[in-house]
Amino acid sequence: MRLSDETYEYIKQAVADMYTYYNIKGIPINSFEVASKIGINVIPYSDLDEKNLEEALNYNEDGFSIESNDGQWIIYYNDFQKKRGRINQTIMHEIAHFILGHTDDGPVEEAEAKFFAKYALVSPPLIHNLVEEKTIENISDYFAISYRAASIALDNYRSWLSYGKKDYTIYEQQIMMQLEIL
Repeated sequence: MRLSDETYEYIKQAVADMYTYYNIKGIPINSFEVASKIGINVIPYSDLDEKNLEEALNYNEDGFSIESNDGQWIIYYNDFQKKRGRINQTIMHEIAHFILGHTDDGPVEEAEAKFFAKYALVSPPLIHNLVEEKTIENISDYFAISYRAASIALDNYRSWLSYGKKDYTIYEQQIMMQLEIL
C-alpha cells in the first residue's frame, strides 16, 4: 500500500523523535533495547503455554502487540525458527504501532508500521554514511537485518540518491546526530 508523501514524512520525523526522546544510540538498532527504554514488555512465544501459543501463532506467525487492561503495552514475538534480523524487524514494527498511536489494525496502520520499522532500522542516510561497499550482504550484516529487508533497504537507498539526497532533511540530521554519525 502506498501512503501519502506527507505520511511518509510524518513517520520519518516520528522515528527521529523516538531516537531523541528515548536516547537511542548505536548501530545496529536493537529493538529489544528500544522497547525496554519505552517501557514496553516483550514476551517470546516460547514463554506461552500451549493454548496461548496456538492462539498467538494463529493470530500472527511473526508477532503482535496488545495493550493490557492496565494500560501496559506488550509485544509478543515468535522466537521459534526465526532469525535475529526478522525478530528485530517484527519488534520494531510493533513498537511503531505504539509510537504512531495506532488503535486500529487495518491495512493503513500495517503499512505505516512496516515503513516505520524499515526506516528506524536502516534509513538511507545511515547506509550512505556507514556502509562503504553498498551490497545487500553488507547492509544485512551491518544493520543486523534480514537479507530481504537489506535488499529493500538498498533499493530505497538508490531511490533516495536519485530523487531526494541534495541536503539532509532536519529529521535525517536529527537521527545522525543522535547516533553520533554527524
